[in-house]
Amino acid sequence: MASSSLPAPAPGRAELLKAFDDNRTGVRGLVESGVSSVPELFRHPDPYGSIPLAPPGASIPVVDLSLPPHLAAAAAASAARTWGFFHLVNYHHALPAAAAAAAAAAADDYPARAFAAVRAFNELPAAERAPHYSRTTGGVNYSSNVDLYNSPAASWRDTIQILLGPNRSPDLADRIPAVCRAEVLEWEARATAVARTLLGLLSQGLGLRAEALEDASCADGKLMVCHYYPHCPEPERTMGLVPHTDPGVLTVLAQDAVGGLQVKHQDEDGKISWVDVKPVPGALVINVGDLLQIMSNDKYTSVEHRVVMNTREEPRVSIGIFFSPGKRGDSVFYGPLPELVSSENPPKYSNFTMSEFYGKFFSRDLASKALLDNFKLSS
Repeated sequence: MASSSLPAPAPGRAELLKAFDDNRTGVRGLVESGVSSVPELFRHPDPYGSIPLAPPGASIPVVDLSLPPHLAAAAAASAARTWGFFHLVNYHHALPAAAAAAAAAAADDYPARAFAAVRAFNELPAAERAPHYSRTTGGVNYSSNVDLYNSPAASWRDTIQILLGPNRSPDLADRIPAVCRAEVLEWEARATAVARTLLGLLSQGLGLRAEALEDASCADGKLMVCHYYPHCPEPERTMGLVPHTDPGVLTVLAQDAVGGLQVKHQDEDGKISWVDVKPVPGALVINVGDLLQIMSNDKYTSVEHRVVMNTREEPRVSIGIFFSPGKRGDSVFYGPLPELVSSENPPKYSNFTMSEFYGKFFSRDLASKALLDNFKLSS
């Protein structure tokens, strides 16, 4: 289910990209300027090309946290093996008691409050957004397209990116724009509780102790991305997010009601199609990342997904948190978990440091599925 990388950016494109970047207002700034067509920089050749959409009714699996733990673990493991994605419902069962009680009583309006706050930041006047625009890695940055200068076509979105761990800056909160600060940090606490519960369920689904993945520090590395997809005048010419896989262990995604997320799925007959992940009220979207596929020795699968543009007037907002190992350093190695490797089931990947892993990730454009190939062992 790998995809080939797109062609290299055209000559002269870098200057146009720099001019766009130097404006410091992102794609939202283009919309504010009144563009009636998608600029060439954002045009994708045949963006919704050859792979068909799945028939109506196709959907990713659902995992219900109100089920007894052993049944929830079995459901999560099955979804992680066969789809790499699932909707998580009744996720308030993973929250601390007070927050869980509020959520169950429908008094807890997260993540809606976080969506509204992220939307509010992106819809501030351009002069108020621009001072936050940066590509430096100071813990928080607002920009458009993390791979803007590496990809042959930019995507129609802006992002607030927040590095929440493992090395959290003491002044991180002060760096987050005030209009959305409290809301995104409150959502982080809830999403982290959900991730810890899921890591336990997925560990059990591998036949391991519930603590196995968390003991490997898989809940400690945290990167939040708050994506804002403005209205697009020509949605058929561009994409919100190109087909890609997530590099980490697990992604906890909250998406608003606008929709646009699609997952590539291969059915039992070998037919590949794009499946719409329609927003489900009260549900989160969970997906397996490349690191979990490696650590599970291919028992779980990381699959490609994308965001298509929509014709609606309102923007789309989503908030994802990528969880990854927090233990870093040149003497800390990751690869298939030792408990899953035997003479009958040899390792399918080499061991590596996190700096080696992310070095490979950031050296390519987002659309390339070649990340896992860098660490595969020959059979």
